[in-house]
Amino acid sequence: MTDTTVVPTVPVMRPWLGPEEAEAAAAAVASGWVAQGPRVVEFERAVADQLRAVDGVAVSSCTAGLHLALVVLGIGPGDEVIVPSLSFIASTNVVRYVGATPVFADVDLATANVTPETIDAVRTPRTRAVMVVHQGGTPADLDGIRALCDRHGIAVMEDAACAIGAEHRGVPIGGGSDLVVLSFHPRKVITTGEGGMVLTTRPEWGARLRRLREHGMSVSAAERHGSRTVTLEQYLEVGFNYRMTDIQAAVGIVQLAKLDAIVATRRARAGRYREALAPIEGLALVDDPPWGRTNYQSCWALLPSSFPSTRDELLQHLLDRGVSARRGIMASHLEPACADIAHGPLPVTERIANDSLILPLFHEMTDAEQDRVVEAILEAAGPTR
Repeated sequence: MTDTTVVPTVPVMRPWLGPEEAEAAAAAVASGWVAQGPRVVEFERAVADQLRAVDGVAVSSCTAGLHLALVVLGIGPGDEVIVPSLSFIASTNVVRYVGATPVFADVDLATANVTPETIDAVRTPRTRAVMVVHQGGTPADLDGIRALCDRHGIAVMEDAACAIGAEHRGVPIGGGSDLVVLSFHPRKVITTGEGGMVLTTRPEWGARLRRLREHGMSVSAAERHGSRTVTLEQYLEVGFNYRMTDIQAAVGIVQLAKLDAIVATRRARAGRYREALAPIEGLALVDDPPWGRTNYQSCWALLPSSFPSTRDELLQHLLDRGVSARRGIMASHLEPACADIAHGPLPVTERIANDSLILPLFHEMTDAEQDRVVEAILEAAGPTR
């Protein structure tokens, strides 16, 4: 008799969702208020308070939030925005949404983040802003970057899609910064299904972001609904439909309460990977930088040149053994959509993009699942370990 037992694949990520989130979403549905409403307001305040931000504005996605941040900064045609090519392509796309020119900066090999030096190397008189991406949840050197940009009158905005729960010098990413944008996609540390949030220190920017996300209306739909007098809205500027729903926010409120536990577990699992993969000489696993603490949203490993297979061959090897890893961070300048963007050499970006992979890591991962990942990688490493 043939054994037909199927061993489940170890996923690269699985959100930690349970009955509490389901009950919160159901309560939102039962309330009759399912669009942007009181739960969105509650979620915004909770995130801002936990991350020590002045204000938080929930939006439909991190991409929408990045777009609005550029609009608030007044970035447009003729302006240049420095971005890392080593990032999900949304970081580049939003610069083009406002008609500005993305300028690709290289990154640091250890953190995969832009640095003051890589920014300064591509800075020009047309540079109006720098988009700092805390790649994979590893905080960038904000002090050094701000010092450089402040000297030249350049705005700093943070793509913190992956970075909720990470810290810079003991302060949560999102605290005390002018413009920080979060993602709540299912691959992120906490999720609302889709969704994002713009954190800001400036109340006037928060007010404008709220108008922009809702077609530029002078009063929101929720405010009009709750008014005891007839309230007619005006459309003060060209806006967008970038709202979050109360159903999503209800899930987000529950998820936010789990943030500290999720980050602690991810950090412990990353430490276990580090110890187990230590026999592979030259393998580099992302780690805390001197100025901060990563949340390990992505536990990425950089293969040494001596590794006996390519990154893509290793990914196939893992998949054949029931392990779903992913290529490392993409390089936007290598994609057809960015072929028209001129750029200089980006050697570190290309090294990380070509030779790194993201290891499975999620809150409910078991030791047995992690051991399967490690065993498959050690098998592929062969005699080099």
